[in-house]
Amino acid sequence: MVDRITIDPMTRYMISFDDGTMIIPDDEWGIVGDAAHAVVRDAQAAGVWVTGGGFQAQQSTVLAVDGTLSLGAFPETKAVLGGFVVLELPSREDAHDWAARFAAACRCPQEVRVLMDDPLM
Repeated sequence: MVDRITIDPMTRYMISFDDGTMIIPDDEWGIVGDAAHAVVRDAQAAGVWVTGGGFQAQQSTVLAVDGTLSLGAFPETKAVLGGFVVLELPSREDAHDWAARFAAACRCPQEVRVLMDDPLM
């Protein structure tokens, strides 16, 4: 009998912040950007980085099921996503550790969510 080793895949976590929570004095944006990029480089070096980026405030468009196009976020949305990273990590605790690093670098709270796997991907 051959033993089968099952390796659990790492879970993908989205770490994000709401637009408007990153309130930085104009003369400190470079410092904050450098700090955030340092955390990104650490995630890349650790092999956990998947993707990430920021959004221009209220630059989204919404396409309804009937094809109607509107500018801005969903009307019922109170918070708008300002930026995010997706990391592949072994545990929620690891996601919280990375979120804490991004919170310190970006000077704003970070939200952690699990991304569901798509069985067809």
